[in-house]
Amino acid sequence: MKKLKSIGKNKEDLLRNKISKHTFYLLPNFITTAALFSGFYSIVQAMNGKYELAAIAIFIAIIMDGLDGRIARLTHTESAFGAEYDSLSDMVSFGVAPALILYVWTLKPLGKLGWIAAFIYCCCAAFRLARFNVKLDRDEKKYFFGLPSPAAAALLVSFVWVSNENGFSGNEIFFNMIKMKWVSWSLTIVIALSMVSEIRFYSGKDINLRNSVPFVAILLVILAFVLVSYSPPEAIFIIVGCYFLSGYFNFIRNFKFKNKAIVNATRNTK
Repeated sequence: MKKLKSIGKNKEDLLRNKISKHTFYLLPNFITTAALFSGFYSIVQAMNGKYELAAIAIFIAIIMDGLDGRIARLTHTESAFGAEYDSLSDMVSFGVAPALILYVWTLKPLGKLGWIAAFIYCCCAAFRLARFNVKLDRDEKKYFFGLPSPAAAALLVSFVWVSNENGFSGNEIFFNMIKMKWVSWSLTIVIALSMVSEIRFYSGKDINLRNSVPFVAILLVILAFVLVSYSPPEAIFIIVGCYFLSGYFNFIRNFKFKNKAIVNATRNTK
């Protein structure tokens, strides 16, 4: 009897997998389309010189990208088509769009070096998404290996937004030493390489919203909303920048601990 039940269950699973591969669900794919539209819209606005709207569109794409997968799981409308469509949307919104925004804003005067930096960012975003899709990353829930592409896009466009908001352009010179375009070029390369690195970044997947939290946590959430409302570009840039630096901070700390452990082990063997 148990054998018959297991055979029936296997048939049901095969049928569900077959249906999911050839099924198009409206709700999650509609949200993915909204994310794709936001990414494309940001490119159009950057070409028109409206960098604030371009940055806001990328952040809307990030929100939509976070919603589509969760809604698909909650409503049991996951499909192979949806997963592939989401990945292509991410490539446009978090790969192509940020690279073109940086290129139009400040990298274009650098000539070949400018578009090469933008292309390197696009390639690294594609590698990061492909690696995530085929699950080449180690199976660890708490961390991402490599900077997630939405965070990379958020850091780049928030940098453009902050600079543009404070009147800085690609021809500005910092401390009479270095031009903004070289700062942008360096930041683009560093963020691009961070996406394909093995540096661990906190994923937040272990956070359980159903658990009780201290009252201080509620106050911190309120404070975060106030800061973002008061000055969105600066607040977002600082938050994403701290997240970016946290990965390198943990990497350096773990590296020191490993070296210390190796030194202690060699001393004990002598």
